[in-house]
Amino acid sequence: RDLHSFPTRRSSDLEVASPVAVADALHQLWTQGVLQSNLLISLQRVAEGLVFGVAAGAALAVLCGLFWVGEDLLDPVIQAARAVPILGLVPLVIIWFGVGETPKVFLIALGCLFPVYINTYAAIRGVDLKLVEAGQTFGLNRWGLVRKVVLPGALPGFLVGLRFALVGCWIVDVVAEEINAQSGLGYLINQAQTTNRTDIMFGCLAIYAVLGVLADILVRLLERTLLAWRRGFEGV
Repeated sequence: RDLHSFPTRRSSDLEVASPVAVADALHQLWTQGVLQSNLLISLQRVAEGLVFGVAAGAALAVLCGLFWVGEDLLDPVIQAARAVPILGLVPLVIIWFGVGETPKVFLIALGCLFPVYINTYAAIRGVDLKLVEAGQTFGLNRWGLVRKVVLPGALPGFLVGLRFALVGCWIVDVVAEEINAQSGLGYLINQAQTTNRTDIMFGCLAIYAVLGVLADILVRLLERTLLAWRRGFEGV
């Protein structure tokens, strides 16, 4: 279901909706089944884009971080692509992939790729050289150094990139769901704009904010589990 059954507000009612009005709008959307169906579709799109984007970003970071050839050939291309606005790619993506689910997932994946790549690449190149020399002293070969020294040392940077990606994917989701979308939270926001329902717009934005906080908490829990070996400054 969409928002056509919801009343349109007069232009004189355009203002910042109160928390009570936002809560009431979300309750109406939920009771009519509009909110949960569109939320699940957005979650599916984001999950697919996140998997592809994080995997591609990590793989490219390892390739460029471990091999000078990869850095010389791929890093300039990735940096140039990172400078291109996501919004500017929408017409091209429509030509390449049409107006189905593929362009939406592609844009979300692209938004996740760059923060993962930048932070993981920097973390790989930032591994302490003394640790590498210590590994060589203990007889580790090249693959052993990568597996036991470089990649574990780069894990904190990867998790930082993942935190950025988990927030960025929701930002790109709003843009992606402008491509002939018939469902999703971004679609609800666009529909609410046509009916002057600022309460619904603020409600959807609040859901995005909550999802971003929950995603950040999830990565923090991963950090505590995967980086239990690391001792660092924990605040005063």
